[in-house]
Parts: sequence; structure tokens; C-alpha cells
Amino acid sequence: MLRIEFSGEELSRLRTADGPDPLWETALSLHLLQRRQVPLAYEGWKREVTTALRRAGLARAAGALTRLCPHASYFPDFLTPTSGRSGFESGLDLVLSTPRARLTAELERLHQGAHGRPPPGARLLAEGDTEALQRLGHALRRYYAVAVRPYLPVISAAAAADRSYRAEAVLSEGPAGMLRGRDNGRVPAWRTEGSTLFAPYPFERELRLEGRSLTLVPSFFCVQKPVAFADPSLPPVLVYPLTPAPGWLSPSARAEGDPRDGADRTVREKEAGSGGSGGPVAQLIGASRAQLLDTLDRPMTTSELAAALRLALSTASRHTTVLREAGLISSRRRGSAVLHSRTPLGEALLNGSTALNGPTTLSGPTALNGPTTLNGPTAAW
Repeated sequence: MLRIEFSGEELSRLRTADGPDPLWETALSLHLLQRRQVPLAYEGWKREVTTALRRAGLARAAGALTRLCPHASYFPDFLTPTSGRSGFESGLDLVLSTPRARLTAELERLHQGAHGRPPPGARLLAEGDTEALQRLGHALRRYYAVAVRPYLPVISAAAAADRSYRAEAVLSEGPAGMLRGRDNGRVPAWRTEGSTLFAPYPFERELRLEGRSLTLVPSFFCVQKPVAFADPSLPPVLVYPLTPAPGWLSPSARAEGDPRDGADRTVREKEAGSGGSGGPVAQLIGASRAQLLDTLDRPMTTSELAAALRLALSTASRHTTVLREAGLISSRRRGSAVLHSRTPLGEALLNGSTALNGPTTLSGPTALNGPTTLNGPTAAW
């Protein structure tokens, strides 16, 4: 049982997130995939996603993710950053920018438990190794594209219905109405006693707010029990279950709305060079990657590219990985840094030449299409 005691001020500052958090949906859907038995409402989803992951060649990557995010009483908090609700890509950037000290502490805690053997390369990930983080980001992005993003219309509809329910409760009961449970046969009802909230939880726990605001985050793939950060020093959130509507997997239900949230759409438009910005190269490989390729008039390190283009180091590193896999740049280690240079193929692409030495197309196992691409390496970290 989870116990949260509110002061009058803390109760007045209680808020509900605008919608589901894409990183929480990713993590909790991984939990759902690991369960031998899932609620009836999710059985079809589990079958669909398991088949889709296998067909996309993502079984190994998904397996590595489940070892990093086990269905257990603890999984690392860094996988669900507190400010990730503005979109999957912005949340992923926060995951990949996690300080090394935090990575080390949380992964050491994970492997102290009885969750099986650590995944290959876990030590490198705990040390903040750039390539290990790249592989993690690659796997999370491709898993999200298969297991979560196709279902966003249904997820958004469920969140909107729940938000409306809680808004009505606040109008009739005041701020405490936001804590009202919904006993619908799947989610055991929360209850309040005075200024204290009691909610079902995997173990006995008291969450102390200490004057901080609690944010309620709805989650479609959170089942039966709410979830909170393991680290009590993080901004307090309570991720709580939504209820799938009957027949939510039907094509008509899933076709309603746009299956992409606004932030993800912005990223894709930028990557595609839409809105009249960017030339053919930008439209082919994405504006950011085209700009990076154009910047490489001389060999440059990842840090130099990040500074020149005003990108996060993790973002610049991901772009160089994609361009290298496409054969557009080459990379070699120089001391502790990695030096990148354009290849003849990269030069030809920028110059619009058709006399390409090597592959004549950019199709195949290269992740040039942004977060929806499901090909490429599936190495575990």
C-alpha cells in the first residue's frame, strides 16, 4: 500500500499531467510484455507487438530492454525522466544525457536484486559509454515505434476521458476530487482518509512530499497499481492506470486522431525538411544530419560538431552513428575522442553527383528515416 499525506498547501498544488508520458508508456509496456498473464484487454496488444517485434528483427533489442527495465519492484528511474512529457524524442534526449554518477548508482541498484544476469555491456552503460548509450537510444526508439506509437490515438482518448472525469470531480469536491479512484473492476479504487491518500502498491511505502507538488501522470500501460519514482529526492509523480475502452484494438478505434503527438510531429517535420526549409539532401536524410554532413569540411570530433551545430552531445553522437552506418562519413578514434570525416559517398551526395563509388541508394539497413526505422544493429548494451 502506498501512503501519501498532504498538507493543505500541498493538496492545493496537486496537478495532473496534460497527457501520458511517452517514456513511462515505453517502460510500462515493457513490463506488460514480460508478464505471462496479462489482463484480457491487453492480450491482443501483446500478441500484435510480440509478432511485430519479431518480424522487425527487434526481438534481441527488446530482450535487452526488458533486462534493463524488468517487471519487478525496482527499475531505473533514469529511463523515465521527469520532463519527458513534451514528446518521445525530447524525453529520449534526457535519458541519454543522464549524468554518469546517476547511471552508475541506479544500474548498481538494479543488479543487486534478483533480476537475473546483467545484460551484456551493462558496465559500459553504467560508465556512461557513448556507444552503449547510442545503442540504448536506438533500441528505445525502435521499440517505441512498434509497441507504443501505433496506439497513441487510443492512449490519448483514454487520457482525455480520465482528465474530464477528474476535472468534474474537482468542480464538485475541490482539489481532493482529483484523487478520486475509479473502481471499474480493473483498477482497485484509491481511497482518502482526511488528508491522506492510500493507493494499491507492490509494497508498503510512504511518499513524503515535503512541500513539493505531486503530479499525477495517466498511463495506458500501467496496470492495476500506480507507480512512483524509486528515488524520493526526485520530483514526486504518481503514474496511475487508465482504462482501455472495449474494442480499443479495432481498426476504427485506432484510426481516430493522429497517431503522433505534437512534439514527435515537429521532430519529423524538421527531419524531413518540411515547410520549405532544406534542400533535397535535407529532405532525404533530415535537416540536422544534412547540416552535420555539410559541416564536415574538415575532420571533426563529436564534441566539435555538437558545439558547431549547438546540439546536445548525445544528439550529435546519434547523428554521426546514422551517417556512418549509411556510409556517408567515416570515424576513427584519436585518443579519447572520435574523429569524423566525410566519405566519397558523402561528398557525392552533397554535390549532387550520380557517380557514386559504392552503394547507389540509401536504402537497406540504415536508420535514415528517423524514429520509425526498424532496421539496423540490435546489439545489447
